[in-house]
Amino acid sequence: MKITSYYPVVMTRDVAGTTAFYERHFGFRPLFTSEWYVHLQSVHEERVNLAILDSVHDSIPAEARRPTSGMILNFEVEDPDSLYAEAQAAGLPILIPLRDEPFGQRHFITKDPNGVLIDIIKPIPPAPEFAAQYEASALPQTS
Repeated sequence: MKITSYYPVVMTRDVAGTTAFYERHFGFRPLFTSEWYVHLQSVHEERVNLAILDSVHDSIPAEARRPTSGMILNFEVEDPDSLYAEAQAAGLPILIPLRDEPFGQRHFITKDPNGVLIDIIKPIPPAPEFAAQYEASALPQTS
């Protein structure tokens, strides 16, 4: 099987509000818009896509018709420090403040209006005890 595309779909009862949140705070733009589904694409990178879906739409199996929960969206970025300042200025909830992790990330965590966690990440060189756990080609480098 060859996968040709991949993107997460956030199921919500507030399609318009969730769409506006990702447009305003994370630079997405709609490619397709209906009242029950919106397909978003990053204005900075066309390969980065996200969809917003009404959680009670009949295209969803009845037993799964509920808002998304228990999910983290990881957005790798070049400058988490400036996004952190923007998130604070916008009043977004900061669940984990900006910090460096020994496993190789500088990041912070916020959440969308549905409670979906958003982890804003910049890979950084890991501490020696974690470096050996990386496949050589995946080891974050100093930038």
